[in-house]
Amino acid sequence: MNKKIVLLLVFFSQFVFSQHLKLAVVKSDLISLDADDFVGFDGFNNCFYTKNNVLYKKVDTTLLQYQNLGLGKISSVDILNPLKVVLFYEEFNSVIILDNQLNEVQKIEFSKLETPILASAIGMSGQNKLWVFNSLNQQIGLFDLSSNQLQIVGNPLKDVMIFYQTNFNYFQFIDKNNQWNTYTIFGRFFQSGTVEEHTQIQFIDDKKYFFVANGLLFLKDVTSNKIYEIEIVEKSFKKFYYKDQILSIFTNEGITNYKITLP
Repeated sequence: MNKKIVLLLVFFSQFVFSQHLKLAVVKSDLISLDADDFVGFDGFNNCFYTKNNVLYKKVDTTLLQYQNLGLGKISSVDILNPLKVVLFYEEFNSVIILDNQLNEVQKIEFSKLETPILASAIGMSGQNKLWVFNSLNQQIGLFDLSSNQLQIVGNPLKDVMIFYQTNFNYFQFIDKNNQWNTYTIFGRFFQSGTVEEHTQIQFIDDKKYFFVANGLLFLKDVTSNKIYEIEIVEKSFKKFYYKDQILSIFTNEGITNYKITLP
């Protein structure tokens, strides 16, 4: 590529991100944490994290843990329902459900079902169901934990899914074209446009999302098409996490919590 074009693209990228608004936050507290990955805080403000492929739950001064050596590496942890923690082990196509004491209460081996599933995305939904993306047919469905049946909620995906996020009502994902797509539990499908280029992202609702670009943290409001830079003190961080007006920044030192009011 022509050097002038490269320089122009770099300049344009810097120019675009210099035009955003600023969003101030208030530092709340700092939590020391030795972890490989910070999962987040549940609805009771308990802290979840992983270290050496072990899941930990910190409840005040009590530390609970869960490990399953037979299922390989933990692919994802869903703490949306504090009473049903969901661990996904993609390598072994399996899910473990834990109670609030991190005791194993259910194991689902998708390959051994009457109608096998090849799961590549898992998340907690409502009414004792899991969101599941079945790679065998490229479809999203709701898996009933009581009947072990999968109910399809949408058509096969046309493009590769590169990121997903779930809650009780929505399965949201970004495809290879950076399009933001959503399926509801009732099978309704809608798109919210193209997301910004990013290295990390978290949807807040169907109109706002946080994202990291060029090492900085931003908030994008799709409705107003405004981008806000979040004014945190950390110059580098491993991960961010937002819940209930608290923005958590995970670094090598631990977790810094900020109070934030979204515009």
